[in-house]
Amino acid sequence: MIRVRPAEARGVADHGWLDSRHTFSFADYYDPAHMGFRKLRVINEDKVAPGQGFGRHSHRDMEILSYVIDGALAHKDSMGTGSVIRPGDVQRMSAGTGVSHSEMNGSADQPVHFLQIWLMPEKAGIAPGYEQKSFSDEQKTNKLLLVASRDGRSGSVTWHTDASLYASILEPGSKVTHPIAWGRHAWVQVVRGALELNGQKLKAGDGAAVSDEPSLELLATERAELLLFDLA
Repeated sequence: MIRVRPAEARGVADHGWLDSRHTFSFADYYDPAHMGFRKLRVINEDKVAPGQGFGRHSHRDMEILSYVIDGALAHKDSMGTGSVIRPGDVQRMSAGTGVSHSEMNGSADQPVHFLQIWLMPEKAGIAPGYEQKSFSDEQKTNKLLLVASRDGRSGSVTWHTDASLYASILEPGSKVTHPIAWGRHAWVQVVRGALELNGQKLKAGDGAAVSDEPSLELLATERAELLLFDLA
């Protein structure tokens, strides 16, 4: 079964400096039919104006991943970490017992466009942690590249939840397949372009919840970038 979450059905928050689209309920946007999927709790597509951003704020007991589409995102946190996240980077922050951080547009003249993703951890009260790795377009082109996993295998970032995250860039007409083990589920998020998921058409911003399917076939109808979550 595949249930599509169309881009245009997402929640909207327009604060002038921030244009945000919420796949699931978040902040002032509440939809009881869309509270998350399995351990996946938040997928926000954010566009932040130059010189603006999210000032210092706190989180706890959440696995938070940032995936930059365009621009640069400057991160600082209470663990002493400071970094700039650019396209190709995957940043994981485990909030655990509590962490505060800020996320600002790293440019004075260009917007930053990124996905902020939250997953529920396997257990509460872990020590906060941070990790950032870079993956090239070449590594992701016409294949599914593992970029986050519970055990950090294959050079992926490690998070504390039973989920594997794959990233892919598909050239037009190219396809990839992914088997889904019995009892597991998947979420596909289209970052750019357009594709078909087991024959169903998806465009940029669309998401799809997948259950009771033995495998996924992703066929690009135009150049496409996507994220695929394999979830317990």
